[in-house]
Amino acid sequence: MGAGGPVEQVNKWPLWLKPLLRENFFVQCKLHADSHKSECNMYCLDCVNGALCSVCLHHHQDHRAIQIRRSSYHDVIRVSEIQKFLDISSVQTYVINSAKVVFLNERPQPRPGKGVTNTCEVCDRGLLDSFRFCSLGCKIVGTSVNFQRNMKISPEKKHLIMAVSDSDDSNNSASRLRQRSNHTNTRIHSFSPSTPPQNATSFQTAKRRKGIPHRSPMGGLIIEC
Repeated sequence: MGAGGPVEQVNKWPLWLKPLLRENFFVQCKLHADSHKSECNMYCLDCVNGALCSVCLHHHQDHRAIQIRRSSYHDVIRVSEIQKFLDISSVQTYVINSAKVVFLNERPQPRPGKGVTNTCEVCDRGLLDSFRFCSLGCKIVGTSVNFQRNMKISPEKKHLIMAVSDSDDSNNSASRLRQRSNHTNTRIHSFSPSTPPQNATSFQTAKRRKGIPHRSPMGGLIIEC
């Protein structure tokens, strides 16, 4: 394969990228649970030791650290931060809170919307014509030597392809992504409370028929029994 081919693209990924995409963010820090800044939304690219809170970050002052943000329960990172350390060309960018961001992992959709002419080469999410992938994770899979766009593959197979150069971690990757998906679904479903069941008292009240109106001796006020 010539220069710039799939083999070169697979080998050029930094060592911190795949652990970053597998990490669970926005959980409480176990070391600083009493702090009001205990939410883990930072990541050190030099240490690669998991999600960090703002207090943890004090021990990484001279390191390359990035901040992860949230959009609709999905992890994103600002383009201005990640492009310093990673080639994000061909990945769809989005504008959220007046800042350009890219998604860390794929967000599959059942079918592209009407009028969509370009989709992600991995998960088929609708994209603008100038992009090939919807997220950093999809770019890793889509540029792998083992990936074929026209071949329909299961989510588990996608994780295995993503870990082609890091096969020992592939099982952990699939497990963590499934846990993140389950957690996201739980949060979304719990957002809309279910209608409480009708008890016997409310049922009797609803079925009670109105009585005959009686006129007050003092005038026109009508009182129903």
